[in-house]
Amino acid sequence: QARLVESGGGLMRAGGSLRLSCEASDRTFSDNIWGWFRQFPGKDREFVAAVTPNGDTTYANSMTGRFTVSRDNTKNTMYLQMTNLKPDDTADYYCAARGFGGGSRLEAASYSDWGQGTPVTVYS
Repeated sequence: QARLVESGGGLMRAGGSLRLSCEASDRTFSDNIWGWFRQFPGKDREFVAAVTPNGDTTYANSMTGRFTVSRDNTKNTMYLQMTNLKPDDTADYYCAARGFGGGSRLEAASYSDWGQGTPVTVYS
């Protein structure tokens, strides 16, 4: 079964940068929209950004300018470059994949496959 695996999370001082990666185990997701979500304790998953196979991107309003999503289809990998990190960015970050039909790409429920998550902690 194809899997998505996140990496790159960790501990970072406020103002710093991190790059998260999400690697697919095979090309099963190559034609899918890939997304990043984050989850705060006790909260639902929150949309961060998404990228289509040809590189079209969508961002949550609050992420624009600080976060950049990209993907390398040759490596079956999506990235989330996070800059100027803030303590409020502390959360578990998840990648996900979905097809083009059925619901908004901003909605977690529209994604069919998920990674296990990677924690990001930003301290001041």
